[in-house]
Amino acid sequence: MNHDDPAGGLRCLVTGATGYIGGRLVPELLDAGYRVRCLARSPGKLRDHPWAAQVETVRGDVTDAASVAAAMRDVDVAYYLVHALGSGGDFEETDRRAARVFGERAKAAGVRRIVYLGGLAPAAVPEDRLSPHLRSRAEVGRILLASGVPTAVLRAAVIIGSGSVSFEMLRYLTERLPVMVTPSWVRTRIQPVAVRDVLRLLVGSARLPDDVNRRFDVGGPDILTYRDMMIRYARVAGLPRRLIVPVPVLTPGLSSLWVGLVTPVPASIARPLTESLRHEVVCHEHDIARYVPDPPGHPLRFDDSVRLALCRVREAAVSTRWSSAAVPGAPSEPLPTDPDWAGGSLYTDRREAVVDAPAPALWRVIEGVGGEHGWYSFPLAWSLRGWLDRLIGGVGLRRGRRDAERLRVGDSLDFWRVEEIEPGRLLRLRAEMRLPGLAWLEMRAVPDGDGRSRYRQRALFHPRGLLGHVYWWSVSPFHAVVFGGMARNIARAAARQTPGTGR
Repeated sequence: MNHDDPAGGLRCLVTGATGYIGGRLVPELLDAGYRVRCLARSPGKLRDHPWAAQVETVRGDVTDAASVAAAMRDVDVAYYLVHALGSGGDFEETDRRAARVFGERAKAAGVRRIVYLGGLAPAAVPEDRLSPHLRSRAEVGRILLASGVPTAVLRAAVIIGSGSVSFEMLRYLTERLPVMVTPSWVRTRIQPVAVRDVLRLLVGSARLPDDVNRRFDVGGPDILTYRDMMIRYARVAGLPRRLIVPVPVLTPGLSSLWVGLVTPVPASIARPLTESLRHEVVCHEHDIARYVPDPPGHPLRFDDSVRLALCRVREAAVSTRWSSAAVPGAPSEPLPTDPDWAGGSLYTDRREAVVDAPAPALWRVIEGVGGEHGWYSFPLAWSLRGWLDRLIGGVGLRRGRRDAERLRVGDSLDFWRVEEIEPGRLLRLRAEMRLPGLAWLEMRAVPDGDGRSRYRQRALFHPRGLLGHVYWWSVSPFHAVVFGGMARNIARAAARQTPGTGR
């Protein structure tokens, strides 16, 4: 990137490109003619995105001043799209430190503008009475506005789009519960906004005048209660009218457990969101339209945004999901390459099966595992493991898949994440369930001649402390059923899907 080369348009730095909004903003910026650099802790997770070859990717973390300084070099506009939601009790301090580093490094690098997507906060509520989630978002906005770099803080409430955490909560609660006993926050007024309007305003904010340094409220044309949103979602989705009975006794903690029980959103993420829903979040101005005019038909009405999101879901055309971002605290150590790994003990379970089908047919089954297709063995055991993970605050099985047929590096897959994929050959998953150690699952399709192939499966576990060793030996008696059954059933599924095998 070079400030002296105007032919390439603005030079934009995007943080959070592995997340829901960042992963959608990058192609929008490219379409606008801008050049894009992505800052990511794990650049490999961006490798399989359709736009990966069109951007520059650098490794770094927003809390690390050196890596942020390197990423800011020759940048015109820096997008701050990260937060520490769900990372533990000290997430406010993490957010505070990261925002200071970002603002200071942007100022030192001569960045012309910062654009931050924050949360819409109620005007009449003192900041110390806000939920920790909203309070932290407000503080980050203040820090960036005071950085000395002109900053646009876009404040949105509930974002409606295929795969957004707010939309998934709304969708699953409404679809799964025809009769709901709900917390009192379903009566709170909210101003939802379509994700495509958020993206439009984020792109447009790159060219705000240099003297604009302020917050902007961002919302759609409808002001609704959460109850209204569920009723209207049901109508758009063609569901019978839902019976909703609000009760005052569900605390934020109980609400988050309720949401975690019914939806794919784990309680660790649901809690800050449900705490925020107790506040009325309604726009008090629409000044952003003076600088980024609304095109005809925008901002989208709530029903239209739901209709578009549902269309994307049904067509399996969801480009990013709320689970695109890594789970805070998930393991990040490199995969051990062999049993003599210097990192310590490594338990391995290997399985192999001869498959009466060519390797491409076997690969189609491998790439389709999880989600609605399941894990090809002992469904009760997998479901029980998922429920146990949810009970202790993990992600559980219900995150499902972004795409029913295709995977890419970084995709969440139930309680796994795709760490590596070599199309036609290898799928490696890293566990994100709560474990006393690190775990991986590898599946390979190997050609074997005469129209056959071999399925090779390897589960690896690196225990952490005595509890890790106890865990492995306590579950190892079930491996023959779970992992052995998985290998046999994947081989059979590939053979059944192959004409002429006679099986």
